[in-house]
Amino acid sequence: MTSLRVRLGVLGLALMTGLTVPAGASAAGSAPSPTVEEQRLDRAAPQEILRRSGFDTAAPRLARALGAAGSYAQARQAVTRAGTELWRRAVDRAQGRGPAGGDLSRDDDRPLYWARLGMTREVRTWQPDFALSESRRAALLDGLERTSRGQTSVRYPRGKGLKRILLTGFDPFTLDRDIRISNPSGATALALDGTVVETADGPARVETAVFPVRWRDFAEGTVERALRPHLPEVDLFTTVSQGRVGRFDVERTNGAWRGGFGDNENVGRTGTVPVSDPASQPQWTTTTLPYAAIVAADTGRFPVYDNTSVTEIPAGGTDPVVRPDGPTPGSTARAGGGGDYLSNEIAYRATLLRDRLGLHDRLPGGHVHTPVLQFGAGNTTEVTDPDFVRNRLDIIAQVRRILTVAAENS
Repeated sequence: MTSLRVRLGVLGLALMTGLTVPAGASAAGSAPSPTVEEQRLDRAAPQEILRRSGFDTAAPRLARALGAAGSYAQARQAVTRAGTELWRRAVDRAQGRGPAGGDLSRDDDRPLYWARLGMTREVRTWQPDFALSESRRAALLDGLERTSRGQTSVRYPRGKGLKRILLTGFDPFTLDRDIRISNPSGATALALDGTVVETADGPARVETAVFPVRWRDFAEGTVERALRPHLPEVDLFTTVSQGRVGRFDVERTNGAWRGGFGDNENVGRTGTVPVSDPASQPQWTTTTLPYAAIVAADTGRFPVYDNTSVTEIPAGGTDPVVRPDGPTPGSTARAGGGGDYLSNEIAYRATLLRDRLGLHDRLPGGHVHTPVLQFGAGNTTEVTDPDFVRNRLDIIAQVRRILTVAAENS
């Protein structure tokens, strides 16, 4: 995901329990309206993507299951099942298992994104025959989000001799600029989830998850909740997002600053990245990925850079300054190497969590920016084309190779 300076052109299951709410219990007076993100669903391109992948059946199937639910417990089971099945269906499709469901290429991440939004809209606007409080509806939505993003299905085999890699991707974003947009980091997560990469040191199992492009979810701790159980058990992790045109970047430094660019709900947030225990919060965190080895390796057709640039307010200063070689002592962050958007933030949160868990010196981890995924020349209306597919497949293959090099040099 691109930063403010480089965006696009230049441019990662806590459900409440219980039965039916008693008649006298507090309940929402009416179901909420669809979100800004969900309202985009009715446009032509999302509908075509869903139809050409067979994922147009996901939301109606959940709607029928909710209609048959006679209690909150039954609704919770229906939502959990539907979210889990959606993630598994998207992974299977990306990896060539089961029916393609249509003529849209299997490597496409967009069916998962738009199908999820159709499902969340069903849950958000559902009006059951029993009372449903606002908090319980929110819990259903939270469960659907987490299960359909692979965040609850990260599992590594027991035993020795198998390295463990954790990778995260993102949803498509900047959809009001181009509703057709795909995110190669999300496509990579689907393509690699549960796969094994062969390294010179032996096999490595990859598990993945996808995160929303929404400031509020990050402020509510979605990254830490998803990653905290797994960082102590993995051998390497990388957050991945779309970055600059025509290049990969291994981001050396991450900054504790939100630059305010609008998210998928058209909401902007500016200020210090909100984390627990802000009194001990550093302005900067750093990668522990073997960046020199990654940059030196032949991983694919796109060049890979060790990006050391940041934007800071120097100690004692008031104005932001670009530092090509990283931050100076005592400075205040205004942009990490990956900018000041949610790609920088997931990198900052994941590496800060690594450090707070005492894993800095033994766990390689950091952020990789992919090239911007571009359509073929002249395509301004079609949802796909051969160049678009080739570019996405090449990016996925190169991320896989980067993971292999990182695992071999860690």
